[in-house]
Amino acid sequence: MARDEMPRDAAALERAVVGCARCPRLRRHCARVARERVRRHAGETYWGLPVPTMLPVGGVRAVRLWILGLAPAAHGANRTGRMFTGDRSGDFLFAALHRAGFASAPRSVARDDGTRLLRCAISASARCAPPDNRPTPAELARCRPFLDAEWQLFPRRRAVLALGGIAYAEALRLYRRHDLLLEPQPPFAHGLRLRDPHGGPFLLTSFHVSQQNTFTGRLTPAMLDRVLDRCRRIVDGV
Repeated sequence: MARDEMPRDAAALERAVVGCARCPRLRRHCARVARERVRRHAGETYWGLPVPTMLPVGGVRAVRLWILGLAPAAHGANRTGRMFTGDRSGDFLFAALHRAGFASAPRSVARDDGTRLLRCAISASARCAPPDNRPTPAELARCRPFLDAEWQLFPRRRAVLALGGIAYAEALRLYRRHDLLLEPQPPFAHGLRLRDPHGGPFLLTSFHVSQQNTFTGRLTPAMLDRVLDRCRRIVDGV
């Protein structure tokens, strides 16, 4: 996607994401999962398309915190059509967002459940559910123009929170494409807080909210609360 082809508003960006077919492997996988389903969701109609960013009440100009994950879950966002909605990872994240004042409710189970984000947006490094939760480097690269478009659409962002090592790597690439955080940065770790000397948004990190982290205690609610509290303080300017 050339720079002059980038979506200029949120509606155009959503259409571009949902209509994207640039990764045949991912499109085949999402379509197969949506067709075959799993027993616990056998009676449901899956979204099965690339998943757009979840925006807060007030739209793009209300975004102060921008959360970047890895990719939609096969039976979570690939089913519901909304980021981190309808699976255990989303339950963990939305509970924490609600405690921090960034979500209207502690759980998000469906696109029309009434749960809304407050002052934050949720994107993903890859917009389609990948096999084994592993998008290829080429697939990640094809999604980068969507992140660049969001960078322009979120003019009042003050912090970016990367969930996991892949999202951190993609966030660093995004910053560098915009001439920020150009110096070598530390390897991924939970709880990083990077400040760009040229005034770009803070970049913070957390372990991903996947079950392999939350069920094993590698990421606890208290750990995520501390990260989101730092995000809230940055957003509030305190």
